[in-house]
Amino acid sequence: MIKNSVLKGVFLVGFGATSYGMLATFVKMAYDEGYTTAEVTSSQFIYGILGLLLINLFQKAKNKNTATKASKKNIFHLMLAGTSLGMTSLFYYLAVKYIPVSIGIVLLMQTVWMGVLLEMILEKKIPSTQKIISVVIVLVGTVLATNLINNEIKLDWRGIVWGFLAAASFTTTMFTANRVAVGISSAQRSLYMLFGGAVIVFSFALATQTTAFNFAIFLKWGIILALFGTIIPPMLLNAGFPLTGIGLGSIVSALELPVSVMMAYTLLGETVNLTQWFGILLIILAIIIMNINFKKQLN
Repeated sequence: MIKNSVLKGVFLVGFGATSYGMLATFVKMAYDEGYTTAEVTSSQFIYGILGLLLINLFQKAKNKNTATKASKKNIFHLMLAGTSLGMTSLFYYLAVKYIPVSIGIVLLMQTVWMGVLLEMILEKKIPSTQKIISVVIVLVGTVLATNLINNEIKLDWRGIVWGFLAAASFTTTMFTANRVAVGISSAQRSLYMLFGGAVIVFSFALATQTTAFNFAIFLKWGIILALFGTIIPPMLLNAGFPLTGIGLGSIVSALELPVSVMMAYTLLGETVNLTQWFGILLIILAIIIMNINFKKQLN
């Protein structure tokens, strides 16, 4: 029975991570059709909020109002945490506007060492040898995955900056999401975090959209981006992680990296050489090393 629940958790986390991995390629395809970052993010968040509202209404009817409701304090904290979610989407989408998706996802994966650094600052303790080794492997993998050694790919500095900012905000999102209002349902938490992210996204849209807003985005890409970015992944990850545990869940969620690269290779025709694939494998290895309990394995 326990094995079945863990297997179910692996499936949920894996599918959620795979959904996230597809996202940047769809964004790039929307860009190719002439849509702006403001249009892409606004449509994604509007559909995402509508979708999660429906899910919350369905759960409310199913549970007959017995579920724990979010307090005003919970809502405020979740919306505040959600601002980093909005910034992650904006920064990541701006990054892939200037650099290949396969490079953008590698930069987003810098959350591995950023998370270790943030944990060290907040908890005021030196990281374990296991984590330090993982960080070193991530950095080596990043150099290889971005092909900096061969210098075959000319990267726009704007994309690199946006990519690192996306990683920094995503690190913040991961830290706050698992610590804020954990007593209420994942659907409620996801919804209120989206509200917070929407404030950032809509503010960006108002400040940067200089042409008439192209509402055609809602007929095609908005639904796809909302499903794969703001509805399916958070729901599946929130449901799967309690079944797998943080360690196994984090390892399975690393699927996002190869899926994103494969999508970019298949649908966008981006070139990914063997050196880059080796770098990607190193980053995945680092995530595995960081989340395996070696002491438990030895007992």
